[in-house]
Amino acid sequence: MSAPLLMPKATAVWLVDNTALSFEQIAAFCTLHPLEVQGIADGDVAGGIMGVNPIQNGQLTREEIEKAEGDPSYRLTLSEPKVRVAAAKRKGPRYTPISRRNERPNAIKWLVRNHPELKDAQIMRLVGTTKSTIDSVRESTHWNAANLAAMDPVTLGLCSQIDLDLEVKRASKGAVGPDEADEGTTLMTAEEAMARSGARAHLNENGEDDIGGHHAPEHQEEFNADNVFSKLKSLKNDPDN
Repeated sequence: MSAPLLMPKATAVWLVDNTALSFEQIAAFCTLHPLEVQGIADGDVAGGIMGVNPIQNGQLTREEIEKAEGDPSYRLTLSEPKVRVAAAKRKGPRYTPISRRNERPNAIKWLVRNHPELKDAQIMRLVGTTKSTIDSVRESTHWNAANLAAMDPVTLGLCSQIDLDLEVKRASKGAVGPDEADEGTTLMTAEEAMARSGARAHLNENGEDDIGGHHAPEHQEEFNADNVFSKLKSLKNDPDN
């Protein structure tokens, strides 16, 4: 067959119900096992499937069915379908137009310089290149290394900004922050913990708090009623006022 049959099991249901074709003929046309077609006829298989008429969708003609009914050894031939089924997209390296292929080393140089966290496999997906080319650009051993200029692959049309951001996000997902890289996540020893607590206590004695490091006042004057009234009387008796 030049094209796949649309809904083979539903087509088999219709052929069983509306034609005098043998189980072998229906099985060969619908790419099913003859026992499965027999199960459809007995109601044991595809009980909830509604039959699809292959004549209406243009995959089979009435003349072809009549010819097969007259000759049990004849095998049905699939007609040219009216509906085209898109072929499954094959996974592989990104396709790069011929006019842009000469720009790939420039894009690799830009990616290596601006996003060193990207792995070679990610650069290969973005630009559609090979690992040997990436290594030659990174190590400046490319045959045209003297004339290479770092250029954004998005500007060159080799990849989209969404794909680039996605790969950068994936690469930086497991990156270690600067603070975490210095100290890590290991526990402090007892001596280090005691030393830090002693340093903080020393700062508190010198008038600094634990959070902001602000100096606390050395003494705080108590306010009571006698002190307040005495100040008021002194201000009242002051001749300048």
